[in-house]
Amino acid sequence: NRLEKHFLMILSKEKILSKKLLEKVVVSKSGKKFGEVGDLIFDTKTGEILDFTIINPTKYVKDVSLEKDTNGDFLVPFHSVIAIGDFVVISEEDIL
Repeated sequence: NRLEKHFLMILSKEKILSKKLLEKVVVSKSGKKFGEVGDLIFDTKTGEILDFTIINPTKYVKDVSLEKDTNGDFLVPFHSVIAIGDFVVISEEDIL
């Protein structure tokens, strides 16, 4: 995914960017709010972001069948991210 590779390239050059990603509001491209970005889950060998957790999940997230981590937090696959700006926009089709 080009966006993911571009983000990782920026992330390796400017570590503060990952901090800026945390707590951004997560919305679907149809405008449904999921919550906010919690923790980022990386592949320790490649540095690739695999997933992120959702904090302050909305009722909508609870109705979607997302995987959960060992703490019970909802996991969103990073490959579902289609844009990062004021919000993290995800494609619902890639998580359902």
